[in-house]
Amino acid sequence: MALRYAGIEVEHREISLREKPQSMLLASPKGTVPVLCVGELVLDQSLDIMHWALGISDPEGWKQVDENVAHAWIEKNDGPFKVLLDQYKYPNRFPHLKQEEILMAAVELMLQPMEDALLSSQYLLGNRLSWVDVAIFPFLRQFSMVNLQQFDGLPFPATQKWLERHLQSELFHSVMKKYSTWVD
Repeated sequence: MALRYAGIEVEHREISLREKPQSMLLASPKGTVPVLCVGELVLDQSLDIMHWALGISDPEGWKQVDENVAHAWIEKNDGPFKVLLDQYKYPNRFPHLKQEEILMAAVELMLQPMEDALLSSQYLLGNRLSWVDVAIFPFLRQFSMVNLQQFDGLPFPATQKWLERHLQSELFHSVMKKYSTWVD
């Protein structure tokens, strides 16, 4: 989404994680996606790609935020919330954990603080979209999709509206095209 927002054209290569192309592994031996290769520069973390793109072009000021608050949200999302998301999304991998307890931990850690922030503004850091919203959105989208009916039943209307705003956005739809799997 940040690449599109910044107006940066890329050659998109959809890969199968079960059959990773050798060229991808040569570029990024860790073997995860995304990977962005620009000349000799290889970025293989979503946030690094996002910050690189916004360093080139940030037409609406996504980066004009309180960096301390921004990083607090990202640390919470990319650390403990990501762990809870995996536990919630893949219960068969964590049979010793109770789904209801995972949900309650996610509510306390992320959903309630999001709701509190979104009660006073449209976005997490104010009344305009920032890189933090775009970075957290895919994780919350995945979380909501585990059990959409249960998510919709949670008492978080502002968070649900925030998510729906992203899901209906032109930017989101512009990057959610289906691509054929690329092979070397």
